[in-house]
Amino acid sequence: MKLSQVILSATLISLAACAQHATDATFIERHPDTAQTAPTPAAQPTELSLKGAYLVTLLGCGTCHTDGALTGNSNSKFLLAGSDTGIATSNPLRSAKPGIVFPPNLTPDPGTGLGNWSETDIVLMLKAGEDRHGIRQSAVMPWAAYAQLSDPDARAIAHYLKSLAPVQHQVPQRVREGQSSDKPHVYFGVYQKP
Repeated sequence: MKLSQVILSATLISLAACAQHATDATFIERHPDTAQTAPTPAAQPTELSLKGAYLVTLLGCGTCHTDGALTGNSNSKFLLAGSDTGIATSNPLRSAKPGIVFPPNLTPDPGTGLGNWSETDIVLMLKAGEDRHGIRQSAVMPWAAYAQLSDPDARAIAHYLKSLAPVQHQVPQRVREGQSSDKPHVYFGVYQKP
């Protein structure tokens, strides 16, 4: 898969996060902020961190990992610091109480972000969808498309994320399907009527 196909795939996933579940089973159309500019590295930018910033912007990471961006209300104070708006992982036509994941904080904050992750840990997450404990992550994170990133590109993204200023922002815990949640969430996906 070419990088352009990876980018298109990631963009479509980001753009597809467009409806917020309401209690009366109706949906409200949302327009996510897809044009997030990556924050500048905390220290003097290097060629590698600038390449990583470019790739993070191009892949649209901020659409999910910036608070408010999924519903079109980005909070610039939390660029790449995670989202309090979750992404439903269940079919909205079958489950009124979906499973929900909350895009995590990608800044190097040690308590709420990637501060304890190595660059190698981040590359593994990008390309294999496994966290630093070996746990496979939900396909909501488009790691299957990112598996096609070259090693130098994945390393540039990891280097860039580690170069950011830490932002303390704890996102909500994952919600399992069938559990109630008072947190806002959006749906994405493709559903075919049988």
